[in-house]
Amino acid sequence: MPPKRKTASSSQAGGKKVKQESEAAQPKDAFASAKEALMAASSQPTGKRKVDEHCELSGAAEVYEDYDCMLNQTNIGNNNNKFYVIQVLKESSHYYCWNRWGRVGETGQSKLSSGFDNPEAAVKDFEKKFKDKTKNNWKDRVNFVSHSGKYTLIEVDGMQDAEVKVDSVDGKNIKVTKNVLPCTLDAPTQDLIKLIFSNDMFKEAMECMNLDIKKMPLGKLSKLQIAKGFGVLEEIEAAMSKRSRSTGLEELSSKFFTTIPHNFGRNRPPTIDTKEIVESKKEMLMVLADIELAQTLKSETEKAQEEMVETVPHPLDQDYNSLKCELNLLGKDTDEFKVIDKYLKATACDYRHPKIVNVWKIDRETEEERFSEHHDLENRRLLWHGTNIAVVAAILKSGLRIMPHSGGRVGRGIYFASENSKSASYVRTSKNTGVMFLNEVALGKEHTITRDDCSLKTAPAGFDCVVARGTVEPDPSKDTFITLDGKKVSVPQGKPVQQPEFSDSSFSSSEYLIYKENQCRMRFLLELRM
Repeated sequence: MPPKRKTASSSQAGGKKVKQESEAAQPKDAFASAKEALMAASSQPTGKRKVDEHCELSGAAEVYEDYDCMLNQTNIGNNNNKFYVIQVLKESSHYYCWNRWGRVGETGQSKLSSGFDNPEAAVKDFEKKFKDKTKNNWKDRVNFVSHSGKYTLIEVDGMQDAEVKVDSVDGKNIKVTKNVLPCTLDAPTQDLIKLIFSNDMFKEAMECMNLDIKKMPLGKLSKLQIAKGFGVLEEIEAAMSKRSRSTGLEELSSKFFTTIPHNFGRNRPPTIDTKEIVESKKEMLMVLADIELAQTLKSETEKAQEEMVETVPHPLDQDYNSLKCELNLLGKDTDEFKVIDKYLKATACDYRHPKIVNVWKIDRETEEERFSEHHDLENRRLLWHGTNIAVVAAILKSGLRIMPHSGGRVGRGIYFASENSKSASYVRTSKNTGVMFLNEVALGKEHTITRDDCSLKTAPAGFDCVVARGTVEPDPSKDTFITLDGKKVSVPQGKPVQQPEFSDSSFSSSEYLIYKENQCRMRFLLELRM
C-alpha cells in the first residue's frame, strides 16, 4: 500500500450544505473587505492574459499589459442578460482594440479596430468603451461602482495557465524537459484523484447550475466575485422581509445575475423571490467557493512543479499531496468493508440502487487532534453525509465546515443521517459516479425535536447535539459496533422501521445535527455507482 497523506470540504449530509471560513474560501469576510481584497489583487504583478478565443488574432496576438475586461448586465424587466468583452491586443508591432458583445451563452457580435502603430491609441479606444459601458474610469476600477442600466465589471483571476518553462542557450529559448517520477498511488486512488480534480467534472457541475463558465472560467474563479454574490443575496433577504417588495426584488435579482453570470439562453431570467430560491443560490455559491479552492490547489501544485529541478513527482501525487489527507483503500474482504456494505444496502433508496465501487479510510491532517477534544463524549455513531462531487477535493482539504451562510430545517450546523437514502438525495454525480462520506460523530446527550427549527445555531444548554427524529429509523436492535481509536462506534445494520413515538414528526428520516466542527471525524469515503 503506497504511503498516503490527508483530506476534506463542505457538503450536506442527511442534510444541508455546510461550511466554515477557511483560508481559501471566506465569502462573508471577503465581502466585508471587498475593496481591500480588490486593491491587494490589483497591486500584484499581472500575468499573461488570454486573448478572447473568438478573435481572429487569438493565435497570433497577446493581451497588452492588463487591458482586458469582462462586463455583464442582467435586467429582468427588459429580458436583458448580456456580456461585453474589451481587450487591447498586440500583434507584432501593431495594436488593436477588440470588442465582443451579445446575450450570455451566445457568441454575439464583434469588432476589431484598425491597427495602430502605438499602444496609446488602442488604449484610448479601450478606456473610452469601458467608460461608455460602465460609467467608470478604467484607472479607478479598484473603486468600481455599478450603475443602473450599465454593465458591471466581473472580477476573475485572469491569468493564463503557466507556460512551459524555458531556458536560454546562446540567446535561443529551449524547452526544459523534466523527468516525471512514476505515480505512487494505487490504481483506484489515481482514478479518484483524477475525478475530484477533473476540469470536465467542474464544468459539468457549473453548467448544471446554469452558470456561465465563459464569464467565470475554471482557474479564474474570483473569491471576491463570489463574496459579492453573497452580499447581493443578503440584500434580497432584507428586501423579502419588507411588505412592498416586488419591484425591489426584480432589481436585486438582476443585480445578482449581473454579479454571478448565468446562462438562461433566450429565456427571461427569473426573479429571486422565495426563501427556497435564496437558499439554493447560497448553496450554489458555496459549491463555487469549493471549486475555486480545488482549482487553487491544482494551480499551486503546477507552480511548485515548475520551480522544481529536472525530476518532479507525478502530477497525481502532487494533487494528492496538496490535500494533506491520507486515503487508504479498504480491502473488500475486510470486516469494515462488509459492515459498511451492509449499512448501505439496508438503508439505501430502492430506486437509486447505489453500488459501492471503492471505499477509502480517511485520515485528515490535524483532524485527530481536534476531534480528541471530545474524547470523553460518548454516544458515537457512524453517520452518512452526501454532497456534490465538485466539492469533494475541498472537503478532503478543509473538512466539513459550518459557513455563515449555511442553514436548513434544523439550523446552521453540520447535517448527518442514519439512512443512506436521506444523504444520497444531496449527492450530485458526474457520469453516474457519486461520493459519500461516513463520519464518526460524537453525539453525546441528544436533544430531540420533531418540528423544523431553522434558528438553531447551537445545541440547547445541557445537550451536545440535536436529533430531528424521523417517523422511521434503522432498526436499533440490529445495530453493531466497530472500534475506532479505542472507542466503540455504533453502526446501523437494519432496515428502517416505523417509530410509533414519532409518528407525528414532520421529518420522515432522522437528521443528526452538531454545531461544533470538531465534534465529528471523517472516517470513510465511498465511491458509488448511482
